[in-house]
Amino acid sequence: MTTTSSAALSSVVQSNEPDGAPPTDDTVLRSQTDRRQLHQIITGLTEGVILVEPDQTIVWANQAALDMHGITEVAQLGADVTEYRERFRLRYRNNHPLPEGSYPIERVVAGECFSDVVVEVFPAHDDEVNWVHRVRSLVLTNARGEPDCLALILHDASEWASAEKRFEKTFNANPAPAVICRLSDQRYIKVNQGFLEMTGYVREDVIGRSVYELDVFEGAERRELAVERLSEGATIPQMEASLRLPKGGTKFVVVAGQPIDIGEEACMLFTFMDLEPRKRAESALRQSEERFEKSFRMTPVSTALFAAGDYITLDINDAFTATTGFTPEELLGKPLDQSRLWTDDACARISAALEESGSLRNVEFIVTSHAGETLNCLVSAEAVSIHGKDCVLMTLLDITERKRSEMELVTAIETVMQDASWFSQTLIEKLVNVRRANAPDAGGHLADLTARERDVFACLCGGLADKEIARELGLAPNTVRNHVATIYAKLDVHSRAEAIVWARARGHFGLAPGSAPRRKGAKPA
Repeated sequence: MTTTSSAALSSVVQSNEPDGAPPTDDTVLRSQTDRRQLHQIITGLTEGVILVEPDQTIVWANQAALDMHGITEVAQLGADVTEYRERFRLRYRNNHPLPEGSYPIERVVAGECFSDVVVEVFPAHDDEVNWVHRVRSLVLTNARGEPDCLALILHDASEWASAEKRFEKTFNANPAPAVICRLSDQRYIKVNQGFLEMTGYVREDVIGRSVYELDVFEGAERRELAVERLSEGATIPQMEASLRLPKGGTKFVVVAGQPIDIGEEACMLFTFMDLEPRKRAESALRQSEERFEKSFRMTPVSTALFAAGDYITLDINDAFTATTGFTPEELLGKPLDQSRLWTDDACARISAALEESGSLRNVEFIVTSHAGETLNCLVSAEAVSIHGKDCVLMTLLDITERKRSEMELVTAIETVMQDASWFSQTLIEKLVNVRRANAPDAGGHLADLTARERDVFACLCGGLADKEIARELGLAPNTVRNHVATIYAKLDVHSRAEAIVWARARGHFGLAPGSAPRRKGAKPA
């Protein structure tokens, strides 16, 4: 009930007392009669009012007070204080019952003045129904200053308590770490489970401590701004800080503050985001990139890095420069197909292989060094992500000397053994194959395949899997696999991707089964 309501109660009781007139029995009688006017005034108030005589008799209550007890008549409150205590059970918000003598109605009869006592009220035999009352007392005196009528003024706080309870449940159940401090003394009054689990504190370590004892702004770059906003009760923007942990060490967090009201107290809600997982991920990424950088620089294998899609040269290592003679200044920022290092179709062949399988393994390319020398290189490439960017990592293995040595060996044998009639046919075929493999057009010919192998090869280039080829040609799956292995060996390729690149480079891509040319004298499979 407001101060105005209290003043109304006091003024009506004493309204008929003549100024300066001594109290008489008639005056007392008239004051009794004037209570009708008092009743009329307070009947329509939204605050509940219960009037009690000094002898503990409950004499009257307005409709608001009856509604707050779930009854319709004053008699249901009880004839006196004792019956009221028997019919209604009261407890504090912490679930502790009020002991005898602590009921607000008992305290007002004892002449105690109090305000803002919050209690939960239950019917004596019903735990399911309850109300929350915020209670204050008022002692009305007569002209002689003696207690004439005692009043309890009730405010229905049930809706407020329900909202607070919902907030409490939401606050405690929220997995986001949070604490609440009271602005008047800047001490923590609430902490949720998320904060306790993040930090390892227990509730007793937090509640009652100052925000500077358990400092949520420690190490923050904008600490002065946070302290200023806290003292003003204003919103505190997000900022990185570190929390000291109970067992030593610190935890990196993002903290923000939002002013809120808890009950009728101004408070600050601090919410946190744990930065440790992100810090660990960033550290692991940084270490991984540092290891890659060192490996890239120190590896003796010629290595280059290109941007995926447009194949812009991003970096080359020292081994790449040593092998090709090209410096980083000459290659970086240029597309693969615009470099003098590569043949015209190199970019297309590499791109096709990466699109097909995501990688390229030991495919031979002819490259031109800075000095104009032709180099035979085995090229491998792999799609990778560097610093969050899609790239292609490529290595070159210079096999020029190895191939030259092989050819020199074959030439020496052929020169020394002019009459090779005593050589076995198998050895002669091997010598021929070595020369063919080191020839500029190494890799076999489509005409080397049997008719059935050409059919299988056409299906393979059409993107069919082994089982699909078997159904297309009416063959057993094992037979198809044997044909594929033979095709790889004859064409000197090692995968479907390389076979497709081989066919595209020689104009054989897109053949239909049965359409490929057959070498003169070759027999069907």
